[in-house]
Amino acid sequence: MALYGLKTLMAVGTLSVTAPHFINALWILQLTGTTLPIFATPVFFARVIVRDPKDYIKPGFGFPWMLFPLVLLIMLLSNPTIEVLSNINQKMELPHFLSSVQKWMEDSETSAQKLTDSMLQMKTIGDMMIDVLLIGLLTAIVEEFMFRGVIQTIFTRWTKNTHVAIWITAILFSAFHIEFFGFLPRLMLGVLFGYFVAWSGSIWPAVWAHFLNNGTAVVATYLFQHKIIKINPDDQHLFNAVSYIFSFVILLLLLFIYRKTASEKKQIPEY
Repeated sequence: MALYGLKTLMAVGTLSVTAPHFINALWILQLTGTTLPIFATPVFFARVIVRDPKDYIKPGFGFPWMLFPLVLLIMLLSNPTIEVLSNINQKMELPHFLSSVQKWMEDSETSAQKLTDSMLQMKTIGDMMIDVLLIGLLTAIVEEFMFRGVIQTIFTRWTKNTHVAIWITAILFSAFHIEFFGFLPRLMLGVLFGYFVAWSGSIWPAVWAHFLNNGTAVVATYLFQHKIIKINPDDQHLFNAVSYIFSFVILLLLLFIYRKTASEKKQIPEY
């Protein structure tokens, strides 16, 4: 309101994307209302409440550098698997007596997509670089500190089971985004990020993976908007059944290699 007045604030509430300063106001609300609190909460909890940032945030770099190219391969080759989960998710329908809930979910998804599309309107390379930093890197850091750092550690200590903690955290991570028809693919990503942290003992492989996922989407969207590529990043029918099977098998193999590589400089328990 101080910068743009009441009308701009109301425009954000009603999703009037053509209103003056709409995107700037949206970014201000995103950063101050979501991004910064999500970053501050795990840092405060780890440093002030439990006084153990090393275990709860895992900021160390004591892992083999080969994990970074491995994560890159895993993220690239997981795309068909992510796509098939997305297609399954899109076809899910609630029973008829829950039709009102289904309608609410669809409306929420439409609103979320509208906001995302607004934030991803990039006219110049400079706009793209800013989005890569904010949506790609900054979001990756703050969400991984929160979920794979603090929350996953809490559930690991409560359940005494790393696998259970990873899956619970991934479910909460996916639900947090309130995008019902993208729940399964985001759950899959959350599971991958969780194992990246559990096996390496560091938050940074998951931050790198999260950044690759978000940053690639930003760059692909920019290239599509400017007709540099013809493939729509939102298209969920790029692969076939053979690709799905191949992707899943290779994904399991790469995860095995990741775990083995991570164990070279870090003793991990046998689960």
